Amino acid sequence: MLIEINNVSVYFGTNPALNDLSVELEGGGAIGLLGPNGAGKSTLIKMLLGFIMPSNGDAKVFGLNINSEQVSIRQKVGYMPEDDCLIPQMNAVQLVAYAGELCGMPARDSMQRAHEVLYYVGIDEERYRPIEGYSVGMRQRVKLAQALVHDPKLLLLDEPTNGMDTSGREEMLLLVQDIAVDKGIDVVLSSHLLPDVESACRYVMGLSHGNLVIQGEIEELRKNIGQAFDLKIVGDRDSYVAALARHPYDTELRQEGHIRVTSREQRQTEGTFFFKLAHETGVQLRQLREVKHSLEDVFADAMEI
Repeated sequence: MLIEINNVSVYFGTNPALNDLSVELEGGGAIGLLGPNGAGKSTLIKMLLGFIMPSNGDAKVFGLNINSEQVSIRQKVGYMPEDDCLIPQMNAVQLVAYAGELCGMPARDSMQRAHEVLYYVGIDEERYRPIEGYSVGMRQRVKLAQALVHDPKLLLLDEPTNGMDTSGREEMLLLVQDIAVDKGIDVVLSSHLLPDVESACRYVMGLSHGNLVIQGEIEELRKNIGQAFDLKIVGDRDSYVAALARHPYDTELRQEGHIRVTSREQRQTEGTFFFKLAHETGVQLRQLREVKHSLEDVFADAMEI
């Protein structure tokens, strides 16, 4: 088992950052740790590294106890923090090599490895310039490189695309996918950006106010909230929505006569049903398209439970 968390609570004063959390996570890919700011994501990561002790409960990483075996855990884990952790006066090679030495690598090996991981994350000749002159995107890449330098078995990435532009985000997420799939390193990607998690991860766990609200394979979770359709109505849309309300469907009104319709049941809906209902209510059904649920739909549904 990659991570085991049993009835863990973490309090800051009287406020629970994690609230009686229990979860087991297996390895084999990228795991998305999802939730809004303040949900407890960073607290969970820091607890797994032994930076924060649980108020109640216990947890293990690779079978190692977070309360008594922190050093052994950190030897196996690479950590990319949300906050800036770089030393401005150093260049990228110096900093990543230094991180390797802090992990116990010989100086020569850590320097060679620094060049390798910097090349991998896309830092080329810029690696010799002081970090203080780097863009936000370059800083994020260096943070990823220092987390990889000691060849960890698990990467904990806390908001790895923070401050990056669209192309930079896409490149970072492709790196995360490559690390998890091709390099065989387990990854936990913490983010409040649902599209980031959706594009890079196969599995997700979602937190809200320190509570676990969702967990599972993303594709399976999509299937479990019913079919969804996009309809375009011409005519008395309100009467059509009222008719839909008498059946097991939730509706969301959208622009230009469109309606998002979601089934509350797991059985398959035949498209002819919507045409029949349109005939009964005297409207025209100009478009009927089944749509795939996004992770945002799944998480919003979980938050309402």
